[in-house]
Amino acid sequence: MRSNVDPKKLEQLMDILGKEARGAGSIYFTGGASALLIGWRSSTVDVDIRLDPEPPGIFQAIAKLKQDLNINIELASPQDFLPPLPGWRERSVFIGKKGQIFFYHYDFTAQALSKLSRGYDRDINDVQAMFEQGLFSLANLRDCFEAIEPDLIRFPSLNPDALKSRVENFIEQADQMQAEGPS
Repeated sequence: MRSNVDPKKLEQLMDILGKEARGAGSIYFTGGASALLIGWRSSTVDVDIRLDPEPPGIFQAIAKLKQDLNINIELASPQDFLPPLPGWRERSVFIGKKGQIFFYHYDFTAQALSKLSRGYDRDINDVQAMFEQGLFSLANLRDCFEAIEPDLIRFPSLNPDALKSRVENFIEQADQMQAEGPS
């Protein structure tokens, strides 16, 4: 059983990956790792990453780190569950550079759509937190969903109608909350 990851452990992970990688590349954090770094969660069970482009030597560094820091690192990003959103790289938020590794938050619009596709309470709470932090816009959420909607058929485990309903409901509720203003 791996221990939970907190912001300090995530910073250690970034430092060590930057030192251990044998070449340049980019690592995109998703889910709990983004939540930790931005501050709407204090811990996460695992660190989900996407390598693009993959830094040389990164898998050896990850294998070592999983043991040394006692953390779970998984290769997972929104595009493992949904079609890649147009412009996801441009919307990804730069975190910093360690050694030759560039670290980013994977596109928050894509993260929101991915979490809405799962629909768990914690995921919906994360989407709400991302929206409240201004990490994506409702217009962009709608536009990106519409852009990938024709390709959802390529993901058989996904229910396109359920996702569309969750996206529309989230936008409607968020619009309503914005109209009412702070309570």
